[in-house]
Amino acid sequence: MVNVYDFVDKKVGKAIPYGIYDVGRNVGWVNVGQDHDTAQFAVESLRRWWQTVGKRAYPEAKQLLICADGGGSNGTRVRLWKVALQALAQETGLEISVCHLPPGTSKWNKIEHRLFAHITMNWRGRPLVSHEVIIELIGATRTRTGLTVQAVRDTGLYPTKIKVTDEELAAVHLVPHAFHGEWNYTISPAASVA
Repeated sequence: MVNVYDFVDKKVGKAIPYGIYDVGRNVGWVNVGQDHDTAQFAVESLRRWWQTVGKRAYPEAKQLLICADGGGSNGTRVRLWKVALQALAQETGLEISVCHLPPGTSKWNKIEHRLFAHITMNWRGRPLVSHEVIIELIGATRTRTGLTVQAVRDTGLYPTKIKVTDEELAAVHLVPHAFHGEWNYTISPAASVA
């Protein structure tokens, strides 16, 4: 029997893949967590990608564009997502623009078709019995069009039910875009805001 969803097994634990797909370079990076799929985990995945891959690939970058689903740990209404992104903007000095896919359209996200579809094909029929196996199978994903994928394990703890106060949310330097500002916005490091 092969488990589905978060691969829950009391002995092994669960595996939570959070992927980052660089469209221009056709490169995937997957952070495999084992605790909870929270906004903090999502932003920590972005942080780890930036520290290990992003800033080397884009040393002159001043901005980061994130195309994200409209729900889940990085959803449009998740206050902790925005607060944690503010912390990432502060740490990196990057202006972070987020464009969420509208509700009901997350399957249009290129990460689904260009990254996770190939990961799924690569591990089909293979028992996902440990984090090591999952990371190995994700990292072995390659395509004829040049996709390569790196996978890492994240042993961090990401507690659930963290409440973000109105004051904490108000401290986020978020500017909504003119088109559907609830789905599209930019978060700036505090130093760059007048």
